[in-house]
Amino acid sequence: MAFCALVSKKALGSALRSGAADLGSGLCQIRRLQTFSLPDLSYDYGALEPAISGEIMKIHHQKHHQAYITNYNKALEQLDEAIQKGDTSKVVGLQSAIKFNGGGHINHSIFWKNLAPTNEGGGEPPKGALGWAIDADFGSFEALVQKMSSEGAALQGSGWVWLALDKELKKVRIETTANQLQSSMSCCSTLPGENFTGPPGDKGATSGSLLGIDVWEHAYYLQYKNVRPDYLKNIWKVINWKHASDAFDGEAA
Repeated sequence: MAFCALVSKKALGSALRSGAADLGSGLCQIRRLQTFSLPDLSYDYGALEPAISGEIMKIHHQKHHQAYITNYNKALEQLDEAIQKGDTSKVVGLQSAIKFNGGGHINHSIFWKNLAPTNEGGGEPPKGALGWAIDADFGSFEALVQKMSSEGAALQGSGWVWLALDKELKKVRIETTANQLQSSMSCCSTLPGENFTGPPGDKGATSGSLLGIDVWEHAYYLQYKNVRPDYLKNIWKVINWKHASDAFDGEAA
């Protein structure tokens, strides 16, 4: 999935600093409008049961993820119009919607790939290099699961709990982020249409996302009510560690 920037960060930043009068001259450096669509899942909605119900998966994918995409595309369209008109205040004002909805789209696109039915390897502990790294940095796979579940359960409000490779420290680490912020593990520091550097603490190329778990209530409420720890206990039964291991091998290379 490509997440190249809709707007050249350098071009738009330069245009904004120069003011509306010079914005038009920077348009030649700005890419044309890009839209996004809902990605297909590689498994049926009911394939993750009983860990995650088919009803939750269908609503989560078709309604919630689609809403982020719809609102993201709308914000990008408004951004394109604002740039064409040289409306710098509108451009700046759209950044919040772009960050939230674009982050929601990217995070969910990662999340679906982090899940797999049990008959396709879901829940099988990581092997090879990632398994060794987890043992080295957390003591054991079980300790990692416990710590990641605890941090996800303790996160106030809505957000995500992530596992990533910190390339600088050469360690696997855990991080939580609020709402739909992209984590500091993201491969991209800037969303399409976003002029700023990304969420606080963004490390850009020094870290790589391996696994993300959605702890918004819409990810579990219909099945687990308000008992997030039960959801986090059971989701490990369908985590796609093969995908995480492939990501680790790619990031560590």
